[in-house]
Amino acid sequence: MRAALYALILVAGSTGAMADDCAEAWYQRNLIYKQAGYCFTTPRAIRTFGNADCRYDAMDRVPLSRQEQAAVADLQAFERAHACPR
Repeated sequence: MRAALYALILVAGSTGAMADDCAEAWYQRNLIYKQAGYCFTTPRAIRTFGNADCRYDAMDRVPLSRQEQAAVADLQAFERAHACPR
């Protein structure tokens, strides 16, 4: 299921967020970071994704492709527009 969501994000590119609600936007955005090796710090993200095989402590150092960057930006815009909790 998680791999399928990640594939949807990559296919969507910058065409728009592929989320129906705040929880889904949060999950999809953080899944991109998990796949790229981010080491999570919040209890919720650690519980959901864990930190096995993480390599980057700073989010701004995580190497994302342009497509991944666009997907993250779309998801963040969705979260802002829907006043999603951080």
